[in-house]
Amino acid sequence: MDINTIIRYLLSIPYMANILNWLFFGLVAGVTAKIILPGQENLGWMRTIFVGILGAFLGGFIAAYMGYNVKIGWNVYGFISAVAGSFILLIINRVVTRS
Repeated sequence: MDINTIIRYLLSIPYMANILNWLFFGLVAGVTAKIILPGQENLGWMRTIFVGILGAFLGGFIAAYMGYNVKIGWNVYGFISAVAGSFILLIINRVVTRS
């Protein structure tokens, strides 16, 4: 089984492309927030993705609460709100874990 067969199989699963898109978006947003706020957090790849995805939801919620119409996803405003939400979550993580 080659890589093209595996990719075709994964993309044939309903909503798999959306799930992979969210995972990659969360990874990019989480890594960007960690670059902006360097520190000694021992976050692995999975926790970084989790922080990025939750940060996207948190950033979108805060932007909507402030009256902005931000669509989360691969656009400038969605990415900025995702990184801002991830940044907030990293600060909360530092406060809670005292790292």
